[in-house]
Amino acid sequence: MAEEGVKVLVRAVVAAAFDTNCYVVAPGRGEQCVVVDPGIGVVRALESVLRAEQLHPAAVLLTHGHVDHCFSVAPVCGARGITAYVHPADRAMVADPTKWISAGLLSMLGRLLPYSEPDDVAPLPDAGTIEVAGIEITVDLAPGHTGGSVLFRLAGAASGLDAPVVPERLRGGDELCLSGDVLFAGSIGRTDLPGGSLHEMARSLRDKILPLDDATVVLPGHGSATTIGRERRTNPYLLEVAETGELG
Repeated sequence: MAEEGVKVLVRAVVAAAFDTNCYVVAPGRGEQCVVVDPGIGVVRALESVLRAEQLHPAAVLLTHGHVDHCFSVAPVCGARGITAYVHPADRAMVADPTKWISAGLLSMLGRLLPYSEPDDVAPLPDAGTIEVAGIEITVDLAPGHTGGSVLFRLAGAASGLDAPVVPERLRGGDELCLSGDVLFAGSIGRTDLPGGSLHEMARSLRDKILPLDDATVVLPGHGSATTIGRERRTNPYLLEVAETGELG
């Protein structure tokens, strides 16, 4: 289990489409790991990272069920006989993501299909902790982008972070948050897609994001790392929610 002051190894692979971040999190080199959000075209680069760090995936964790975050979940899980975890509200997306994307996007992704559903899918809780690969991870349901969007938080991890994806100036806090498409550096996830809700997003930002410590390091589903403190000061959506409690 990762404890305060203990290094946590984090590596990132950027997907071939939509610049989706796929993260690998482990207690250290040569250990078991979790793979978070294996998106489109990440398999080869992910395998290179796993070989370089001598890591052994124990599970795949999905922040939500959109195809740009789960496209490669079946090959990653199937090659090792491991389980994919997703919140029940997004389970149908993982079963058939084509039902949740526009015709234009489906046409663009046509050359990458067919998509395969993973053999073993297990539910994430609305709240609470799970332990995978020797890492204790807090799960928080944070709907808005999708009904089953979640945050993955690792207490004590950011203080010993070993992660090239996080600039040195952002390190030093006591918590790491993999925010999926709930929170980005300077922005938030869309709410106009199927399953999205502006009201639910505002509530998630108010109740799940704003209470986090300023020093919390945020690894988003797209774009660069940031901190809660930076977003609290500069993110227009968080500023709006902090002032009014709502968005729009």
